[in-house]
Amino acid sequence: MPALLFEVRNHIAYLTLNRPQVHNSMNPELVVALAEAWERINADDDIRTAIVTGTGDKAFCAGADLGRLIPLTTGARQADDEWDRKIIANKHYIGNSLLRGYNVYKPIIAAVNGFCIAGGMELMQATDLRVAADHASFGLQEVKWALVPGGGSLPRLARQMPFCKAMEILLTGNRIDAQEAWRLGLVNYVEPAAQVMAKAEELATTIAANGPLAVRKIKEAVLRCSGRPLEDGFKIENEIAREVFSSQDAREGPRAFMEKRKPNYTGR
Repeated sequence: MPALLFEVRNHIAYLTLNRPQVHNSMNPELVVALAEAWERINADDDIRTAIVTGTGDKAFCAGADLGRLIPLTTGARQADDEWDRKIIANKHYIGNSLLRGYNVYKPIIAAVNGFCIAGGMELMQATDLRVAADHASFGLQEVKWALVPGGGSLPRLARQMPFCKAMEILLTGNRIDAQEAWRLGLVNYVEPAAQVMAKAEELATTIAANGPLAVRKIKEAVLRCSGRPLEDGFKIENEIAREVFSSQDAREGPRAFMEKRKPNYTGR
């Protein structure tokens, strides 16, 4: 079976990390497949949003495969298949798989069942909306092994939750449960395990019904404005607003409202 399952239904891309026997940890094949899937999502106008999840109810993702990925990147083992060789030839695959330095301007929803630790939690931090199972747990345990979480957590985590709690997670390596993650604002919803995907699909369907250009540009503006002074942010907002308000969809939306019908958006 492939390490990543990918399908598109009703304008929603479904990405399923598919290595349940090792808690959906990231080996070279999964890293390459994820990076290429994000590129496909960016390029395909039929895709308006995405859901990323893991096979089974034990884990969303337990991070890097310590037997395959980490030894390859440290030079402890040589490349021995096509996935290894792709990563050696293009180190950007690893960062892009975690959306670290590669932006997808279509909303991404994480459906988290079980362990969400190390690189799995870093992947989740790159998503926009998050639904967690009530038995899920979250953590960055790299510091326990004299490592750092270098897949986006150092710049991202303290922007997504209170500073002191982010530092506790980073410095202790201790995990938190789903309710604590919700209380801290790290996830949007906590649901029974059997309802996690249904809630994620509800959010994705709502987003996919909205104006696709407006949705993409909202996410683009938020990412581009992050960390910038307000005056710079207003300039980006003005640029985005001009593009969206001059679109065909911006004319179709109000017209459909006045005519009491469902809008026919094209993303242009």
